[in-house]
Amino acid sequence: MSSEKPRPLLIVEDDPALQKQIRWAFDQYETLLADDRESALAQVRRYQPPVVTMDLGLPPDPDSVSEGFKLIEQILAIAPQTKIIVLTGQNDRSNALRAVGLGAYDFFAKPFEVEMLGLTIERAYRLYDLQQENSRLQMMHQPDVLSGLITRDPEVLRVCRTVEKVAMTDATVLILGESGTGKELIARGVHAASGRRSERFVAINCAAIPDNLLESELFGYEKGAFTGAAKTTPGKIETAHRGTLMLDEIGDLPHALQAKLLRFLQERVIERIGGRQEIPIDVRIVCATHQDLKALIKEGRFREDLYYRLAEIVVSIPPLRARQGDAALLAHAFVRRFATEQGRGSMTLREDAIRAIEAHAWPGNVRELENCIKRAVIMADGNQITLDDIGLSPVQNDEEVNLDLRQVREDAEKRVIISALARADGSIARAAELLGVSRPTLYDLMHRFGLK
Repeated sequence: MSSEKPRPLLIVEDDPALQKQIRWAFDQYETLLADDRESALAQVRRYQPPVVTMDLGLPPDPDSVSEGFKLIEQILAIAPQTKIIVLTGQNDRSNALRAVGLGAYDFFAKPFEVEMLGLTIERAYRLYDLQQENSRLQMMHQPDVLSGLITRDPEVLRVCRTVEKVAMTDATVLILGESGTGKELIARGVHAASGRRSERFVAINCAAIPDNLLESELFGYEKGAFTGAAKTTPGKIETAHRGTLMLDEIGDLPHALQAKLLRFLQERVIERIGGRQEIPIDVRIVCATHQDLKALIKEGRFREDLYYRLAEIVVSIPPLRARQGDAALLAHAFVRRFATEQGRGSMTLREDAIRAIEAHAWPGNVRELENCIKRAVIMADGNQITLDDIGLSPVQNDEEVNLDLRQVREDAEKRVIISALARADGSIARAAELLGVSRPTLYDLMHRFGLK
């Protein structure tokens, strides 16, 4: 006899008789019950069931399907791999199909055959297990294409996940972010994770090349096309054939060249300056800018049709000042790297230096921090880098961040409990459901925090 714990199955049904019937029919699972949207979400957060069966008509308006559709969207937002099986009325096929369109796994009309529903539930569990195993294997074998990116910030981690998703497509990627945030690092990550990784990554800065030379740099030129054109020279676009082309600071591209770039993006052919032959090019385009392209469009400085060609996938990198904890994390990493490069042995940051790094706004972002730490490593007298070595202003308000984890956690727990009790109108049972804890646990927490 197996000692394995039964797998959780969430049943969302407001009809007590049907709820009882489903629970009895599938007693081989750990059946979890919910009779409305909020209690279902509480169960999902607490138990993370792989499979959910649910009715679309739920309180407070069981005659409508709006609550059911909202629940499908919210469950998949919390746990995207969850398999949702919708139970509908006999004449409700259109809503069932709409539910599948929203991401539900399958649907059954009531009254249902227990054996058929059981087979579907079992198949849903198997698919869930296969997807989990597939994700695990992908994580094991996937190269770390963003190994140079150091962060714990949720927004930047979301950017990394976006890169992983879009890299294997040929979609044009537009990377937005202030100077020094690591736009080229992200662009190289897109290339390294793509099917073009064995081909060239070519980058060109549209702001660093004079307007009269930029066209020839991009599109190349034929021998004799202009004075000094001693030989036929391919441009950056042609050089990046079969690989990836990064157009950095695309917002600075001259208006006349914007039309030519748009034509290339539409036709995927180029003509060198002075040439008449159309040359087909297969290249992935990644663009980057620190400017607000939509504002430039309103000012008439950037073509709207070009923007929509470039912005198939938009990735926004937050500035360093908005990435909580990343400044200190990066500073420690830079100290280790530059101390090794400069042969300084083991070096550390003193507490006053760390506080100044955390308090500084870093208008130049990661690039400014990197240069600051490199200078400090070179100039430091001992193996500790001080505030004077860093060259930043001391923190005026010396109130330190509360690093007492127990106190921070208790403060957060108290706020959440008060919010749940308010939302539940003082009902302990309802508040416990919202919080995903048992009633005795909630009573203990309320007693600890002095809540009545």
